[in-house]
Amino acid sequence: MEIKYISTRGDKEAVTASQAILRGIAPDGGLYVPDKFPKLDKSLEELGKLNYREVAYEVMKLFFTDFTEDELRSCIASAYDEKFDTEEIVPLKEADGLTYLELFHGPTLAFKDMALSILPYLMVTSAKKNGLKEKIIILTATSGDTGKAALAGFADVEGTGIIVFYPKDGVSPFQKQQMVTEKGKNTSIVAIEGNFDDAQNGVKAIFSDKELAAELKEKGYVFSSANSINIGRLVPQIVYYVYSYVKMYAAGKLAKGEAVDVCVPTGNFGNILAASYAKEIGLPVGKFICASNTNKVLYDFFNTGTYDRQREFTLTISPSMDILISSNLERLIYKLSGNNAAKNAEFMKELVNAGKYTIDETMRAALCDFEAGFATEEDTLSTIKYVFEKTGYVIDTHTAVAVFVANEYRNKNISENKILVASTASPFKFAGSVLKALEGEKADTFASEWDKIAGLEKLSDNKLPKVALEIKNAEVRHKEVCGKNEMKQVVKDKILKGTIA
Repeated sequence: MEIKYISTRGDKEAVTASQAILRGIAPDGGLYVPDKFPKLDKSLEELGKLNYREVAYEVMKLFFTDFTEDELRSCIASAYDEKFDTEEIVPLKEADGLTYLELFHGPTLAFKDMALSILPYLMVTSAKKNGLKEKIIILTATSGDTGKAALAGFADVEGTGIIVFYPKDGVSPFQKQQMVTEKGKNTSIVAIEGNFDDAQNGVKAIFSDKELAAELKEKGYVFSSANSINIGRLVPQIVYYVYSYVKMYAAGKLAKGEAVDVCVPTGNFGNILAASYAKEIGLPVGKFICASNTNKVLYDFFNTGTYDRQREFTLTISPSMDILISSNLERLIYKLSGNNAAKNAEFMKELVNAGKYTIDETMRAALCDFEAGFATEEDTLSTIKYVFEKTGYVIDTHTAVAVFVANEYRNKNISENKILVASTASPFKFAGSVLKALEGEKADTFASEWDKIAGLEKLSDNKLPKVALEIKNAEVRHKEVCGKNEMKQVVKDKILKGTIA
């Protein structure tokens, strides 16, 4: 079955998967969604016998129908190789009645590696398939993890360049060190005076600038996106939900057809949306539990039907979730509206102009698969301590948000389903906060972030991943800072002056 991709805002052109991957965003500013959902064509028993790479092929072939088998298998093999520190790619761990899907065993120790390890290969293959002669400039905003994962994926990939914007004071010291030490010759990292939403809005504005696009295309460049708005990011995320379920089933943890609830720490809404897409293709999933930190714009939306970004922005100890404009929610809004692109476009216009929109009661009723909760900073810290003291298992600040919400959910006896928690980052990426949760004020006696990492390694008896050691003394190569209104000029200068090799 051939799958084409259409815009959530009404652009009439249906494009192939490779065209959607190259564009990143539709010409009308909408996001690409499949024109129909395929179904898994292998049984859960058959899938349970496969390794991660094999499951990835069985899922991605359903969506990327203009890729040949050889092309797709080659992309998968290149992505999920020895850069991951475990053959399983995504191990499953159990602690205190929850199953943790560990998504942080890649080169940047965060779940973004799962998709951004393969996106460069999908994009280069797509360029060849479509006869693209221009150089692809990847433009992305990050709240911490996407940036480094994208940099690691695209570094020195022929025919590409990448520019990453991040909020100057909105990422952890570890995340910043990962980005500013990047060695790739075709990479550029710029801090902005503003928050993640400012960075993301700036990137969206550049993508929507048709005059700039025409000017750069004439000189041999085209833009594309590595954010989760790119369908080439979203589809690979579906894989790990299918993989985790079939492995639980194969291990006898789930009965045939038994549903599992999925709890995801959520910022830009891509990760939890991928779980809902897994259900669309036939995976037995019950509820999608959306876990927010104190920037609880999604929690409020699910409880009121109003999405309102007009609120105080808070920097938290789970910075990858410090987002007030959850871009991928647009794909869900489009579905809730009955795939009514005009209606969805009006909501997105209201969000820009009025700062909020409210869905109708019919759309709210269609949200029945979703639950929502949020954790305060104190909740997050106490959850890390509770899980460690009870089980010896160490979790990061983002995963802790999800665990707190998952425990609240099951304590209400809403569902008897087993809960799968998306564990999105290594605790070493947020060592200062994790150590504070475990050691209290004693954590403040550590002089530097690296002292805290060493302290956490000793306390938890967890071995520090090799990739963390590699950046400790690496040279800082990227020091540029710009205002949020200067992003377009920065991008233009970097491309036209040839500083993106």
